[in-house]
Amino acid sequence: MKARRERNLKQIDGRWYIDFTFNGKRHREFGGWTKDQARNTMTKTRAELLDVARGFKKAKGEDVTFEKFADDFLTLYCKENKRSWDRDEISLAHLKAFFKDETLQTIGAESIERFKAARRAEVAPATVNRELACLKTALTKAVEWGRLETNPAARVKKFKEPPARERILTSDEAARLLAAAGPELRPVIITALGTGMRRGEILGLRWADLNFTVGYITLITSKSGKGRKIPMSGAVAAALSAIRRRGEFVFQNMETGRPIREMSAAFNAACALAKITGCRLHDLRHTAASKMVEAGVDLVTVSKILGHASITMTMRYAHPTPETMRGAVMHLGEFMDQVDKKLTASQEFQGKQVDFKSSMGL
Repeated sequence: MKARRERNLKQIDGRWYIDFTFNGKRHREFGGWTKDQARNTMTKTRAELLDVARGFKKAKGEDVTFEKFADDFLTLYCKENKRSWDRDEISLAHLKAFFKDETLQTIGAESIERFKAARRAEVAPATVNRELACLKTALTKAVEWGRLETNPAARVKKFKEPPARERILTSDEAARLLAAAGPELRPVIITALGTGMRRGEILGLRWADLNFTVGYITLITSKSGKGRKIPMSGAVAAALSAIRRRGEFVFQNMETGRPIREMSAAFNAACALAKITGCRLHDLRHTAASKMVEAGVDLVTVSKILGHASITMTMRYAHPTPETMRGAVMHLGEFMDQVDKKLTASQEFQGKQVDFKSSMGL
């Protein structure tokens, strides 16, 4: 699109930029989406520069492009502090593409809302929310590092997301899935169903993590940042001990010497062969958690086995079913039967019972 100009203002591809010189230094930056916004930005910027020149205000730190800052944020913060920094790298790639013509100082709440709307037309709300969360964290760091005075994304709201989909396998489905799985996939499924471990935790297992003598799996680190010990059932111990040792890792890629990173294709093929629909590998973790709760295991224990950061995450598996509700009421019925037997045998208060009306003075 051809650029439109006005003194100290310039429109390029629907965006207005300010361009002026103050004290011999040129200032060019994004001004807004309309000419009036750009004029207001220029007035405000000139006033701030004048306040700095007169000593009324401290000069801002050097402004940088969002793209440059995003690279610094990924290197200095994400890679140094987060195990899942690769997800941030993906989110930042989309953020950099949208804010490619802006600097930290020019990004505002309105432009962030425009990003939300643009991405919502392309991806699911959950994806937009993940990218927005990454942006909020990045701009918070910009404030902490003295690059910004305030975080323009602080009050920008996320999209409402539909409830998380959870697919719980029946015992018949689990049996069919194991029957359809090959010898390399079957131990993964058995371990997931028998421990509730995450996919990455299973595929990253080392032989040193397994103690078949005492029957425990020891995870040094996990998604929550804390290690944990997970008991092995007989089925899990048998499945893992039967794997031929070919290196440091239980599920090892012989070409790279590293753990196998992905089994989705094989898992989806096994599901198709077993005629099981709508199931992901992660749903085996949901199944394990739900079956433990259904069996009456307390939520604190389930939470520790799953490695949840808080019991709130575990509570989503405590959803009552008609069968568990009926069982609860039947348990109360047994309690009331015991009460009735003791009541029949008791003569302690014979002829002294309290009447409702008399107690109310009626």
